[in-house]
Amino acid sequence: MKRAKLVGVALAASLLGSTATAQEKPALAFIVNAASDFWKLAEAGVKAAQAEMPGYELQFRYPAQGTAALQNALMDDLVAAGTDAIMISSVDPKTSTDAFNRIAAQVPLFTTDSDAPDSKRIAYLGSSNTAAGVQAGEIALKALPNGGKCMGFVGFLGADNAVERIAGFRQAVEGSGIELVDVRGDDVDFARARSNVDDVLAASPEIDCMVGFYSYNPPKIYEALQASGKLGQITVIAFDEDPITLGAVREGSFAGTVVQDPYQWGYQGMKLMASYLEGDKSDIPADGLIIAPTKVIDKDNVDTFEAELKARIKG
Repeated sequence: MKRAKLVGVALAASLLGSTATAQEKPALAFIVNAASDFWKLAEAGVKAAQAEMPGYELQFRYPAQGTAALQNALMDDLVAAGTDAIMISSVDPKTSTDAFNRIAAQVPLFTTDSDAPDSKRIAYLGSSNTAAGVQAGEIALKALPNGGKCMGFVGFLGADNAVERIAGFRQAVEGSGIELVDVRGDDVDFARARSNVDDVLAASPEIDCMVGFYSYNPPKIYEALQASGKLGQITVIAFDEDPITLGAVREGSFAGTVVQDPYQWGYQGMKLMASYLEGDKSDIPADGLIIAPTKVIDKDNVDTFEAELKARIKG
């Protein structure tokens, strides 16, 4: 009986030790701005990093809704649960600076996709959204040599990625006869994103060009144009790699799309945070900006690009 008791004590100690070891794994979190298929590639990148980083617990988290308040509450919850570092795509950096600084005072904080440069985040890993906007403008210049009137569509009008893409587009087309008349926001409400396009088609017949600045905007433009019988009559410039967008580029319904590299944001972001926690800050540039290049996808390279995407997310 005594021996059985001792074995039981030893087993309990062993289990407690295993639990303690599991709990001692540093936890890293990647928080996105809203539920969108765009983030599947970033999630695949995080999963790939997890396979190479068994000593860490990696989390990929969506806020309940795409609002700054819910993002900030999610960060608070993660810190309270013991998360050791966070990377986040900010919904509204201008109103979140205090919240970001509160988190940054507790754990290393990084941004991706949409920066919060006025906060105490350590670094931004993502695209140059201004450069991406310029590339979108260059697609428009090629597709509309005689000029045109464009309407833009985007999720969060105040987010840095939106502001910078719009500015880059306007910079590229300045003096060309192409005008970005206005940009309609939808707060990542997909029904509203579609209705914004329908409203423009009904009320603004002079619009002969549309720009979808967020990943889900081009598919909504496609749906609306197809339903109205105007697909192919209005020039469309897109962002990101939604399957509908790539199909539209392939068939010639869209002039082209500017794509980012969210897979690397997820993969490299986890590696970056782990290195920082381990004391290696050599990958943090002086300006805090780690830029992953964007590129233009058109009919000539869409098939090759789509094959690369499918390989990354295993089909």
